[in-house]
Amino acid sequence: MEAQELFTAIGNFGFPIVLSWYLLLRMEQRLDKLGDCLHELSNAIVKEQKKNVL
Repeated sequence: MEAQELFTAIGNFGFPIVLSWYLLLRMEQRLDKLGDCLHELSNAIVKEQKKNVL
């Protein structure tokens, strides 16, 4: 691949790649928060079940 073709490919695909990377990082942070919330909810359910058994 020649330099001109390489620069054209970067120009054509560079922005979508950078945008996708940024969005994936943001989504990863939100998924981490969601996982934490699910863990807290699971703990609360287990505590409530133990309380009802006793």
